Amino acid sequence: MKVVVLGAGVVGTASAWYLARAGHEVALVDRREGPGLETSFANGGQVSVCHAEPWANPGAPAKILKWLARDDAPLLFRLRMDPLQWSWGLRFLLECTAWRTRANIAQILAMSFHSRAMLRELRAETGIAYDESTRGILHYYTDRAELEAAREATALMRRHGLDRAEKTVEEALAIEPALAHAAPRIVGATYTPSDESGDAYLFTARLAELAREKGVEILCSREIRGLRGTPGGITGVVVAGPAGEETIAGDAFVVSLGSYSGFLTRPLGIALPIYPAKGYSATVPVADPARAPRVSLTDDEAKIVVSRLGSRLRIAGTAELAGWSTDLNPVRCEALVRRARDFFPEAGDWSAPQYWTGLRPATPSNVPLVGATRIPNLWLNTGHGTLGWTMACGSGAALADLISGRKPAVDFAFTRP
Repeated sequence: MKVVVLGAGVVGTASAWYLARAGHEVALVDRREGPGLETSFANGGQVSVCHAEPWANPGAPAKILKWLARDDAPLLFRLRMDPLQWSWGLRFLLECTAWRTRANIAQILAMSFHSRAMLRELRAETGIAYDESTRGILHYYTDRAELEAAREATALMRRHGLDRAEKTVEEALAIEPALAHAAPRIVGATYTPSDESGDAYLFTARLAELAREKGVEILCSREIRGLRGTPGGITGVVVAGPAGEETIAGDAFVVSLGSYSGFLTRPLGIALPIYPAKGYSATVPVADPARAPRVSLTDDEAKIVVSRLGSRLRIAGTAELAGWSTDLNPVRCEALVRRARDFFPEAGDWSAPQYWTGLRPATPSNVPLVGATRIPNLWLNTGHGTLGWTMACGSGAALADLISGRKPAVDFAFTRP
């Protein structure tokens, strides 16, 4: 059948690839001039099964209240007269109970494990290169209470099969010597050697080219205006592009528009619990390779990640729940660089960082929406939050299985009609 995938970020592009691999005729549609130019463009770079603990956890409400007055807070709610934000926020609070957190971790882990395996399989099959590194992820702590709190999540993840283990400061330095300057401030760490990192944009752009070679039609610079259909299902998507307004017909349609997914489905009576979590990144050239980290790092206190992408350092993180604006907040940008420069003063050229911001499509539980809708030929692959790069290949492959009438290889709570 012909499947039209709406959204050419890393998740939509992976969906198109696996659908084409399953034998479908595929069109990939995006409003930008090429794939991967929005939320997938300059993220933290981590393929991080170890980040399965959702934002909504028992300790989150107290932290959010403490951070409300801080413009550089790791997770910042900017309260607005926005019913969607308030509805999302209430659902977020419900997900903060201990039993919901445990259930959500299990779901996130299941899809993340599957996705990491599919990424490795794809890399072996195609030879795709994207400044990837398979040195694992080291998560370091500067607060003993936070390290203690992390032990429960680490134990739960280990019970699910993740090789995340607690490390002493000395062991952390042996894994990543670039932390030596900051060693007096570090109280402990956890390390997941099986995790990876890489440039999500490079991956998306190169996978799109591989998909094109498989016959995928890539239609960029098409603003998606809406869906047309009958009581039996969707018949086409209306877009405005270089040739004016047109309708792209298909047999099935996949909504993979990130934070904008709900705008397309709401007129059809399908309300998606997705709200944008605005994230920031800074990219700087590596100044001294010997002092720049080679292992991808997570700084727990600042809630930022540092990844080595070839000759660049990517520092990314923070989350701002404040609507759909993509304006750069200089306070939050500068906080990223200040923290990284403080820990790795000689690692990068800190004089002219390239700042970026993107809207990560967050559900209250951090569990993505993958699967069917009540409209027979309309499918979802969206709501991955900060783990779109981590879950892209797994959710794309699983969705291709579902559309093809096969049972996916992952035990996950897929959406159903």
